[in-house]
Amino acid sequence: MTTERALRLGTRRSKLAMAQSGQVAEAVRQLTGRQVELVEITTYGDTSRENLAQIGGTGVFVTALRDALLAGEVDFAVHSLKDLPTAQPHDLVLAAIPRREDPRDVLVARDGLRFEELPAGARVGTGSPRRMAQLNAYARSHGLEIECVAIRGNVDTRIGYVRSGELDAVVLAAAGLNRIGRGDEVTDHLSVDTVLPAPGQGALAIECTAANTDLAAALAELDDPHTRAAVTAERSLLAALEAGCSAPVGALADLLADGQVVHEMRLRGVVGTTDGTTLVQLSTTGPVPTSHGDAVALGRELASEMLAKGAAGLMGERAL
Repeated sequence: MTTERALRLGTRRSKLAMAQSGQVAEAVRQLTGRQVELVEITTYGDTSRENLAQIGGTGVFVTALRDALLAGEVDFAVHSLKDLPTAQPHDLVLAAIPRREDPRDVLVARDGLRFEELPAGARVGTGSPRRMAQLNAYARSHGLEIECVAIRGNVDTRIGYVRSGELDAVVLAAAGLNRIGRGDEVTDHLSVDTVLPAPGQGALAIECTAANTDLAAALAELDDPHTRAAVTAERSLLAALEAGCSAPVGALADLLADGQVVHEMRLRGVVGTTDGTTLVQLSTTGPVPTSHGDAVALGRELASEMLAKGAAGLMGERAL
C-alpha cells in the first residue's frame, strides 16, 4: 500500500458497534501498521423506533454503511453478520469473517433467575420473532407460562426494563454482552438445543469495495475459514427459506470433532410461529465444506427438507 493515511472504518454509533469496530480496528492496525480511525454513521435502524419486523429487518443497520463505502467516505466497514441481507452486492466484498464469538442467546433476569425458574406468567422481553417462537415452544413443552413482550433498544435500554421491574427478564445475544464487557450480568445461557440463534449470530463481517483489492487482501488475514463456512451454510438456509431477518428462522452450523480432528459440520435449522405452537426443526450433517459452494449447498439442502416438512406455511408469520 503506497499511501500511509489512516484507514477509515465505518461503524454504527451504538456502544456495541463501537466496541466491535474498536476491536477490529486494533487488529487491522497490528496487521497493516497503519492507523485506523472510526467514522460513525447513523443508520435507519438506529433512528427508527418502529419494530424491526415492521421496518423490514434486513438491511436497516447496513445500508448507510454500504452507501458510505461506495461513496468512498470510508475504506471498510464492520457489521454484525446477522444484520446483513443474504444477497451480497457485486461491488462489495466480505473480505473477512473473523472467528466467531459465543453464538448463544442468553437470559438477563431479575434475582439471578434461570429460565426454568421464572415465575408463572413471567414477562420476557425480546424484539425477535425467532426468539419468541422458540421460547414459547420451550415453555409450553416444560409446563412453564411466560408472556413474550416485544421490545427494542440498545443493551442498556433492554436490561433497564429488568432493573426497573417492568419485565422479569430479557433475552439478548451472548456475543454482544461479551464484547461490551457485560457478560457477568447473564443469569442463564440458553442452550442451542432450546433456542437456535439467528443465522450468523456472534460473527462479524468486515466489508470493503471489490475494487480495493489491496485492502481486501490485507483484511483477509483476519478471516476464520471455519466460521466463514458455518455462517455461509446458515445464511444459505435463510436465503433458501426466502426469509428476511424479521422471520422466525434460527440456524446454527457447528463443527463435529473426534479429539482434535474436525471431520463433519452439522447444520440445524428451525422456523416456527411466534406463539410457539408450530415448529419445524431439522438438522443435517455432512463433510466440512471446503468451498463457498459446498457451504451454500449444505444450507439449501436443509432448507428444502424444512420446506417439505411445512416450513413454507410458517414463513408468513410476523410479530407485531
